Amino acid sequence: MSNLAPSDFQSSVTETATTTASSSVGEFVVQFWGVRGLIATPASNADRYGGNTACVGIQVAGKHLIFDGGTGLRILGKSLRQLQQPIEAHLFFTNSQSNRIQGFPFFAPAFVPENRFHIYGSAASNSASIKQCLCDQMLQPHFPYPLQVMQSELHFYNVIPGNNVQLDDVTVTTALINQTQRSVGYRVSWQDKSVAYVTDLTKNADPVDQEQILQLVKGVDLLIANATYVPPTANSHESTDLHWQAAVELAQGAAVKKLVISHHHPDDEDDFLDEVQTDVKATFAQGLLACEGLVLSIGD
Repeated sequence: MSNLAPSDFQSSVTETATTTASSSVGEFVVQFWGVRGLIATPASNADRYGGNTACVGIQVAGKHLIFDGGTGLRILGKSLRQLQQPIEAHLFFTNSQSNRIQGFPFFAPAFVPENRFHIYGSAASNSASIKQCLCDQMLQPHFPYPLQVMQSELHFYNVIPGNNVQLDDVTVTTALINQTQRSVGYRVSWQDKSVAYVTDLTKNADPVDQEQILQLVKGVDLLIANATYVPPTANSHESTDLHWQAAVELAQGAAVKKLVISHHHPDDEDDFLDEVQTDVKATFAQGLLACEGLVLSIGD
């Protein structure tokens, strides 16, 4: 795991849909467990796309990689527990905002002594490490139990954007893609296949950010990117291109093979998202909107 500063140790794409962790679909599989931005959205008009906040699982070359720990991480954890074997996984956080880390205290496998987790994140805007941010949200009065009650092996790594994480023959490339939010984008490369996870796009990105994003995602088999909106104001839905235009333009400019738009606004109901998906496909045929349970097999 090169170019990382370890902190203290502590005890071609095909689509399917499922609610359990995929282990036999292929050697490079992406699964969506949480697709909302800002806040979880448990509502009957959000059933088809799902209401959990950000969490994406990637199984590649026999390794478990997890990106972001929103409330979808709880569901992913329940699925991993069904494997009934020791689990080792790598968790990568894009930033330390609540919608990216709020599922971590409910990640059941982290409470099992036989399991081991490697946790990666860059310094937050207040310079706090990912370990500090995860610890803080589990302190009273926010949560009844401290992080120390997790009995699995937890290894924390401070990511320096621009450096790589090497996991045997799997390379995870990092880049700072939103200086304001101190958000990191990731690219997972294995053999000749690649997936990019860039979820803090803005409509008017800084030129430096734009160049780093472009280099990170150029030519990937799959780009996972966010829809754009201006929180915390209500989403007026007056112009659907506000939600998907930046992601589509990036996919086109970077010559990516497939685009999945995630991190849907809490006010975006299923019917509205159906309309957005129609608009996206009319502009970028290999684009679609993420929904919970979506599974994509890379290179098959």
